[in-house]
Amino acid sequence: MITRNRFAAATSCAVVAVAFSVAAQNSRKTVQPGFTGILGRPTDRAIVLSLHAPEEKSAFVEYGTAPGQYSSRTATVGLPANEPVEIPIEGLRPDTRYYYRVNGEGPGHSFHTQRAPGAAFTFGVQGDSHPERLNRMYHPDLYRRTMDQVSADRPDFYLTLGDDFNVDQLYRSGNLNARTVDGLYLAQREFLGIVGRTAALFLVNGNHEQAARHMLDGTSESVPVLAGKARNRHYPLPAPDRFYSGDAEPVEFVGLRRDYYAWTWGDGLFVAIDPYWHSPVGIDAGIGGGGGDRQGKGKGGGGKRGGNKRGNGQRDARKGDGGRNRDGWAPTMGDVQYRWLKSTLEQSKAKYKFVFAHHVLGTGRGAVEMADLYEWGGRNRNGEWEFDKKRPGWELPVHQLFVKHGVTIFFQGHDHLFARQEKDGVIYQETPNPADTTYTAFNREAYRSGDILPNSGYLRVKVAREAVTVDYVRSWLPKDETAEHRQGEVAFSYQVKARGQAK
Repeated sequence: MITRNRFAAATSCAVVAVAFSVAAQNSRKTVQPGFTGILGRPTDRAIVLSLHAPEEKSAFVEYGTAPGQYSSRTATVGLPANEPVEIPIEGLRPDTRYYYRVNGEGPGHSFHTQRAPGAAFTFGVQGDSHPERLNRMYHPDLYRRTMDQVSADRPDFYLTLGDDFNVDQLYRSGNLNARTVDGLYLAQREFLGIVGRTAALFLVNGNHEQAARHMLDGTSESVPVLAGKARNRHYPLPAPDRFYSGDAEPVEFVGLRRDYYAWTWGDGLFVAIDPYWHSPVGIDAGIGGGGGDRQGKGKGGGGKRGGNKRGNGQRDARKGDGGRNRDGWAPTMGDVQYRWLKSTLEQSKAKYKFVFAHHVLGTGRGAVEMADLYEWGGRNRNGEWEFDKKRPGWELPVHQLFVKHGVTIFFQGHDHLFARQEKDGVIYQETPNPADTTYTAFNREAYRSGDILPNSGYLRVKVAREAVTVDYVRSWLPKDETAEHRQGEVAFSYQVKARGQAK
């Protein structure tokens, strides 16, 4: 059962890079002066802190269970200049808040180990930050205000749903290489680190990350290799172990992709999925293609059709082909990921199940409007059932799998607005942008039902024994605040009761 309440209440790559860098340098909130820190891979007994420093340093972490009282410490490790280093913090107690600081200096911060079943907790979700779209969908000052708000709300962890590291601008400027791609992931640390110093970060790939299987060319310089290596270098993401399940297939030059994974926390199962790394053909516009929203237009752009073909019918990423595949059945999450998703959902006994992806089918606009199509819903564009023929060996389309196994909310990005819809008892939640000073509901026309609101802000999700509460927390620049609209206001809120709870 759902209850809800409304509350009254083409810039060049160089220019974007400079603006992003200046905003990063102005960020006041770091783990310790001279460092940026990102927490990741939390479990019941451990967590990892990724530290980065622009100059060569050494570092250790001291920690304890009371503020200002640090009874334990890690070994001291060397930090080469501009080389992130992961420091594991181990031997922790389950369902416990720990306080820590780096090198015995600077501000102390905290994190929480895995919650026990029945324990209440909060997590957060943001949509596409798109830092390359300066003043069209992104402003660094607003991004920082959103991150400050998230940090103040103290979530246990925070998820980003892709299009945070757009390599297309680098391609178009002829400046796409390992150093510049790494720079995109480094720059985001200054913003995501505001949250990541106290909440573990989990990243989901979007279409603009271009971490796509079909663009692999057997070299260490292919776009998905550059993106995959930079992502895993700067962000401590999960790989399959005793706590996390996920993608166990390594990729040459990258290693484990860490792209789809699942874990249990309190009464919740959390599942991140990714079609891009696994589809043999392109899913959305290829590198150099369109897909960007125009300010105030509410429209999605498009790339040119066609383009250069490779011998196996795949697109040639090196030639900047911006086309999309016309056959909706050709893109896929793949058999291995599907079997893992099915097994993960059916084996979980969690009261709530949350699934995260960049978008239904990885492309298009809308949510439930797309949910009947292809491997997600089983039908073609003419409404004809083709699932059994097109996906032999799959039990059910993805949406029907969600219904059967009681998925509570499916979170997606890509469309750049807030939209809450429901289909067959599953909530489809489009997640707003965190830094859009145009405050626009982009792609509004793609949503034919549901509760729709414009940017900007993030989703604060409170998980309790009886219900899940989703709050849309708005962000505003100070000059844009009014008596009715203030930073941190809850613009929309709804609850989803646990299955079996009285309505």
